[in-house]
Amino acid sequence: MNVHSSVFNADLTEEDAKKALKALKNWANSQKSDDLDPELRALLHHPSLEQQALSKIYPDDFVMTESYRKTLPDLQNGPASLIKGAHQEIQHVGISNFQLPLGYKKRDGSRLDLQTSVTGTVSLEADKKGINMSRIMRSFYKHADQVFAFDVIDRVLDDYQKDLGSFDARLQLNFAFPMRVESLRSGLSGYQYYQIAAEVVERSNVRTRILHLDYVYSSTCPCSLELSEHARNARGQLATPHSQRSVARLSVVLDPNAGEMWIEDLIEACRRAVPTETQVMVKREDEQAFAELNAANPIFVEDAVRLFAEALNADARVGDFRVAASHQESLHSHDAVSVLTSGRTFEHETLETNLFQSLIHKV
Repeated sequence: MNVHSSVFNADLTEEDAKKALKALKNWANSQKSDDLDPELRALLHHPSLEQQALSKIYPDDFVMTESYRKTLPDLQNGPASLIKGAHQEIQHVGISNFQLPLGYKKRDGSRLDLQTSVTGTVSLEADKKGINMSRIMRSFYKHADQVFAFDVIDRVLDDYQKDLGSFDARLQLNFAFPMRVESLRSGLSGYQYYQIAAEVVERSNVRTRILHLDYVYSSTCPCSLELSEHARNARGQLATPHSQRSVARLSVVLDPNAGEMWIEDLIEACRRAVPTETQVMVKREDEQAFAELNAANPIFVEDAVRLFAEALNADARVGDFRVAASHQESLHSHDAVSVLTSGRTFEHETLETNLFQSLIHKV
């Protein structure tokens, strides 16, 4: 289409505008719709240019056709000229906390349906405007009826990585996993809920499976225990050591060639390492037993992360790992915290903002 600059030097009339629009439409019809600039597509189909009155009534009878759908603006996939800000790669872009019920396979082979929060992201190249975020959900829903395990998460990641044309991708499922736990002496039992995140990360064509677990336990201060005993023995003074609800977040990289790591396996490893797990159902005999159990296992926060690390080091299915623990002090107005990492996956020079604040037990 040839446009002479002299036209723009003249006073345009409505007739001139109509002729220009007609010429523009004729040219656009000879082009592929996907090749048109989104702003140009929007201009061509603007109601005011079609001389249509704007309707305020929702068109229940409107039928979506493929030809009409192709005319819809798609700014996310627009040209690099539409990028705002720096033309730099984005490491994570996607959606967080879209929820749906999913089935999970337990160690005994049974199925457990759990409400799940999903976070899915991909990387975005420097000269790409954006992504179609709904594709992440659509890719996920293709597999939503399956019983989820890491191999299913891998297939979901394959799908939306392909759909979005991305080189890196991540998918994380967050849910509360229930296990029935017996009391210490009374024979009662109840459900303990464990905050779990199952994560798959692909970066530079290397795929990593990570399992996260929040384990809640009681920590009795060894120093306070000794001082209490000293008061009893030296002065006949009744004293009680301080203990507090504590949370450890274990994040472990799993070796898929070393056998299945079940959620129950990781929970039981934590119980063996630090047996003072908080209780669900308690009668007097259970409360007394819990006091005895705490006295037999006093731990500083440094002890806790090392005990968990010892258990993880002994498991061939575990590669790199991180243990972050928070003892939410009953003596102090602050918490005692510690982080222990093994391998390069979780190495950081700085602490994550709000890491320890997130280690709060929520029921």
